[in-house]
Order: sequence, then structure tokens, then C-alpha cells
Amino acid sequence: MTAQGGRRTQAERDAITVEIGYALCSAAFAAAVVFGAVSGPALLFDLPDTAELLLVRAGLVLAPVLFVARVASVLLRFRAAGQPSQPGRTNPDS
Repeated sequence: MTAQGGRRTQAERDAITVEIGYALCSAAFAAAVVFGAVSGPALLFDLPDTAELLLVRAGLVLAPVLFVARVASVLLRFRAAGQPSQPGRTNPDS
């Protein structure tokens, strides 16, 4: 249901679907980059066992936290933005 109490149009449902897909894909990419940046040295170089363990665990903690934060920020920004009622127009009366 929309804020006005009516049903969502197909265009609104499509916009939400696209935004969810974008949020998930961009979050997965960002999480993978962070994991690689933090854990990469431990996987590429011969470091002491403690350093390797700490770097890998830090990557395993930071990646999901970033994933959730990115998804939430994208979806909350989409909800707060408010979509125009007609494509290409900023005001329903224009």
C-alpha cells in the first residue's frame, strides 16, 4: 500500500525491485572489496600465524557489517527520496 492508501502501480513495484537488486549487488561488491583489502595480505604473503588469523577474522567481521550497512543505506535513501508520480516529471501538476 502506498502512503495515500492505494495500491502500488506496476511501475512502483518495478522501481522497488530494481532498487533492491542494486542494493544487494552493490553491497556484495563492496563487501568483497573490503574482505579482499583486509584479508588479502594474509592470504598472499607469508605472515606470522597470529597476524594471518587476525586479518582474516577482521575481514570476516567487516564484510557482513558493510553489506548490511550498504543495503540499509541504499533502501532507506530510496524510501526517503520519494519518486515522481510521472516519469520524467518532478511535479504531478506539470
